[in-house]
Formats: sequence, structure tokens, C-alpha cells
Amino acid sequence: MGFDHTSLNEAQRTRIYHYYLPVFLWCKRKLEQHQQSGAAGAMVLGISAPQGCGKSTLVEQLEALFLWCEVPAAAVSIDDFYLSFAQQSELSAAHPDNPLLKLRGNAGTHDLAMGSATLQALKGLVDESQSAKIPRYDKSAHGGRGDQAPSGSWPVLKGPLQILFFEGWMSGFSPLPEAEVAAVDPALVPVNRQLAGYKEAWDQWVDNWLVVRIEDPQWVFKWRLQAEEAMIKKGKAGMSEDGIRDFVARFIPAYTAYLPGLYKNGPTTATAGNTLTIEVDVNRSPVSGQSHQEQ
Repeated sequence: MGFDHTSLNEAQRTRIYHYYLPVFLWCKRKLEQHQQSGAAGAMVLGISAPQGCGKSTLVEQLEALFLWCEVPAAAVSIDDFYLSFAQQSELSAAHPDNPLLKLRGNAGTHDLAMGSATLQALKGLVDESQSAKIPRYDKSAHGGRGDQAPSGSWPVLKGPLQILFFEGWMSGFSPLPEAEVAAVDPALVPVNRQLAGYKEAWDQWVDNWLVVRIEDPQWVFKWRLQAEEAMIKKGKAGMSEDGIRDFVARFIPAYTAYLPGLYKNGPTTATAGNTLTIEVDVNRSPVSGQSHQEQ
């Protein structure tokens, strides 16, 4: 498969043999079941995992493994479906005192219709005569405020497609009674209202779920700090520690409110046997001794 086992350190071996490969084999089994059931189109695997926990690397490994097995695979992120700069500006202006909707990230800052249309198009790539564009978002536009990239720059994926990885930090979150979210943070109330639309728009397309569990959402700050420090070492611009703290603070209320329900009940469209949960530690490695939990 193109790597030398003897050159791997202990952490790398742990991730490969106790994380990436077990998840891949589970996905492969679910894909076989999906195809044997006669279900139309590609199997969509929804991946719910906090920011910085290594989900991008996990998706890269899964996609590479399936392609190595000559199974057409692709990946999209909820980050591809943010509102345009103009739309986000309008949203921010409509909620001038709400820090959770001032910038992109939380529920309500995504283009649900664009995401739904993209998932439907990708799921429907059943033969080589078909193709679909994958939206892209330019996070560096407008001084870091971000904007949708011009559609002419979007990559085109040609069919057939057998498995699609759809990942996001808040994927599968279920809205809660307003009193509960208000107790976490009053600014979360309008976010919670927006969250109700994600199940029908996006989650209905998901066939199986992978949930990456963490013990403490505050680890997101540490992981973001590590990422920024790595960027600075490469000569790229990076956020200050205060800037990182402010950035992560916009997401902590949602983690606090919704992660307990996600871990207890599974994602919005979870059904018996279609969800795998794996817990990782602060070093992004699978927690030792855990049994991979299928719900």
C-alpha cells in the first residue's frame, strides 16, 4: 500500500492499525451491504467530528484506501457550503448582537440548498457519462471573512461514484428545546432554530454515520493553536493565541449543548446498526481498550 511499516512510530502505527484500517473495513462492509440492498447511487458516509481532531486526515486515508481498492470515492465538507460573503454579511446585520452568527461556522451560516443539491448530484453519479461540480469556499477572501469561490473554479467529479464522505464539525447535531440552549448561551437560540433545517436538507442523504468522540471540547483550542503554530513555522500567516481563543469561543456553546445528545443518541438520521463511534484522545489517537461502538 505504499508505506514501510518499520518506519512508522508508535503513534502512527496506532492510528493506522487501530483507527484508519478498522474504520475502513467497517465502511467497506457497509458499502457492500448498501450495494447488495439494491439502494440507488453512492453510499454517503456522514462524519461528525470536532475541529482539529484529525478528521481531514482520516478522510484522506479512507479515500486513498478505497481508491487503492479501485472503488471510486470522493469527499466533501460542510465547509464547502458556507453562505456567500454578501449573504453572511446580511445574516450578521440581522443579528448585530449575536457573536455566534457574526462570522461563518455555526448553523445558519451555510447554504443548505446548495449543499443538498450537491449531495443529491454526487449520490446520483452512477455511470461514467455523468458528472457533478463540487462547490469550493475561499476562506482567505475579504480579509479572511471568506466567500464562495467562483463556480467556474469548482472541480468537476466524473462518475461513477460508489462512496462519498461528507464531513463536518456539527454534522448530525439535533436541535434542543430552546430553554436548554438558552441555559448554555442565549446567543445559541437562533442557531438552534436554524439547526432544525439541516436534517431534511443534508442528513437525509446520509446512509451511514461515523462519530469521532472526544472527552473535552476545550481540546479544540489546543489543536487550533498547534495548527496555527505549524503554519507560522512554514512562513505563513497565523492567528495569535487571543485570536484563536476568540475563534474557538464561537463554537464552544454548540459543542456544550449538542455533543452530549450526539454521543448518547447518535446523529439525526441514525438507525440501528448504521453508526460507528470511535473515541480519540488529546493526541488524536484512538483511546486504548475501547470497543468500536456500532449503534
